[in-house]
Amino acid sequence: PRVCVVGSGPAGFYTAQHILKHHGRALVDIYEKLPVPFGLVRFGVAPDHPEVKNVINTFTQTAHSERCAYYGNVTVGRDVTVPELQQAYHAVVLSYGAEDSRVLGIPGENLPGVYTARAFVGWYNGLPENRDLKPDLSCETALILGHGNVALDIARILLSPLQLLRKTDITDSSLAALACSKVKRVWLVGRRGPLQVAFTIKELREMINLPGARAVLDPADFTGLESAVKDAPRPRKRLTELMIKTALEKPVEMQAVAAGAAAPREWGLKFQRSPQEVLPSADGRRARGIRMALTCLEGSGDSAKAIPTGDVEELECGLVLSSIGYRSLPLDPAVPFDSQRGIVPNSLGRVEGVPGLYCSGWVKRGPTGVIITTMNDSFDTAQSVLEDLQGDVLDISPSREGFGLVESILRSRGVRPVSFSDWEKIDAVEVARGKAAGKAREKIVDPAEMLRIIGH
Repeated sequence: PRVCVVGSGPAGFYTAQHILKHHGRALVDIYEKLPVPFGLVRFGVAPDHPEVKNVINTFTQTAHSERCAYYGNVTVGRDVTVPELQQAYHAVVLSYGAEDSRVLGIPGENLPGVYTARAFVGWYNGLPENRDLKPDLSCETALILGHGNVALDIARILLSPLQLLRKTDITDSSLAALACSKVKRVWLVGRRGPLQVAFTIKELREMINLPGARAVLDPADFTGLESAVKDAPRPRKRLTELMIKTALEKPVEMQAVAAGAAAPREWGLKFQRSPQEVLPSADGRRARGIRMALTCLEGSGDSAKAIPTGDVEELECGLVLSSIGYRSLPLDPAVPFDSQRGIVPNSLGRVEGVPGLYCSGWVKRGPTGVIITTMNDSFDTAQSVLEDLQGDVLDISPSREGFGLVESILRSRGVRPVSFSDWEKIDAVEVARGKAAGKAREKIVDPAEMLRIIGH
């Protein structure tokens, strides 16, 4: 059987890995729109979290299997359609992730100075489409909307001492921009309370221990929470206890402040505030602040809803980053898509009403979870493919040409795919450039330069 996977991020690679491991004859081709593989592992994981990127070693092993092939620089839905892939393969798995951001839907969100978390993370991680972002970091106060791990990542990158970032694979141009940054205060704002934050304790602890940055948490936000969290699941309990402890601690710096030596930078969490409008500067040319509705919570735990109280508050900030979630987009008119939920409608990864078509990862379940969540989810989809192959749901008697057919389609459209060994040449150049600069790698951010390196 010939299987094709669309997308080379964690969902794509884990799906391929599971099929290859549990079916001794299956051939898997992975298609990717960028010349370079690994999706969010390369472009989403924070540069100062290199240990999370170790999964790339596993993915590379999968790509080296003689039954697996990688075709980068191919945009499915444009260079080749999903129905064309269905003619070439016995099964097609969509694992193309979430390429867009949820919008705030408030006045002023398009003002200069307002960026989505996705674009900002893409900028410092070298995602080609965000390489020209040039965020304005000339203000002192930045405000991040959202209480997830991505919000904490951004706050940490904005406030990290440069010597910590210099050794990472952060892009050269973003490092230069951060070196000139005037940002010294970052507020992370959420519409719900401390019991509903979505970040994890590891990320919070890292932020609290960030050198040269002081945590500013209001003890009043945590009144009575110790008893409320008594019977909560252990991770939630430990996370809340760490916030309470941080809010109540009189940091060493407080004594230093008395002596006139304040910590140069600070960050804090603000709760029960919902953005209403990004406020323009006097000339209307950029963001100068944000108006927020104060909220109260109805219900408790994860299902608590934030209801506006009628009171509002304004906060001055020259940089607004919206970290309220990613969003999947439809890929091809031939594929059903639930635009309400931003997913391909499916049952255990089987796309509804289209036999032989599957999905895994964020486009299957929505943009939540960490790499391990995606791994388990992808194994589930791969299991559905294997069951359908073994249970004769998929007819594999007609032989399919696989890439043979796709290659002629791509050639007729002037598209030249990039192989995994091509990627390894790009990789070698990045690592060599990084070594010269004393860092893990120096990412190439321009696809044209990537293609030049491999002589395309």
